[in-house]
Amino acid sequence: MKQQLEFISVSKKYGSHLALSKVSFSIRAGEHLAIVGSSGSGKSTALRLLAGFEIPDEGTIRFDEKLTSEPGVIRIAPHERGIAMVFQDLGLWPNLSVIENVILGLASIPQSKSEKAKLAHQALSICQIDELSARKPYQLSGGQQQRVALARALAAEPRWLLLDEPFSGLDLITKARLLRDISEIASIKKITVILVTHDPMEASSLCNRLIVLNDGHLQESGTFKELLEHPTSEILRVFRNQLYGVGRV
Repeated sequence: MKQQLEFISVSKKYGSHLALSKVSFSIRAGEHLAIVGSSGSGKSTALRLLAGFEIPDEGTIRFDEKLTSEPGVIRIAPHERGIAMVFQDLGLWPNLSVIENVILGLASIPQSKSEKAKLAHQALSICQIDELSARKPYQLSGGQQQRVALARALAAEPRWLLLDEPFSGLDLITKARLLRDISEIASIKKITVILVTHDPMEASSLCNRLIVLNDGHLQESGTFKELLEHPTSEILRVFRNQLYGVGRV
């Protein structure tokens, strides 16, 4: 059976604020998905619901036909979903070395210290920063810190990699290199990427499918090619114009 993630008519409220309203989408393994929208559109909420860090008020979330979340209940814990996540603030511990930060991400993995160290070094090597293993985060550049956070996520050998706007503080060249490397790693390790971003340029570099959220509602969904031919959201109309010029596709 082809691995699949399903987000079915999901709603989420924070007090009186409706962050998501009956949003539905699905993605098969290998179909890298971008969740695009302006600030406050519900992008990060959707990602946190997928990860199991938030509980839906309505709707269900399924991985490979297994019910993982339903209203008021987490059925499968985050560490049992085959998911790893890189946050916008990266969450690196400043008092720990690079290798210690990566190993910390393996706390829920039932393996020995030596096995965890081996997995951590393998992940650092994949991310091309194994030589930085003894350094502290403050001794690294922004791009190197991003790679540490990515290595920490990859060390757990996830099937799904969730990225919550982790590239916003990077210069264009560093960002382009990191996006290229993530794409290559995902292909080699057979990982499916779900990227939250407000930047369609990032999304198009890494993903082949996308959804557009607007004020908690699903506005558009499909492949980049389909949506750029006849965009209905303002963010994709602007993106199309940047790529091709006004009135051209």
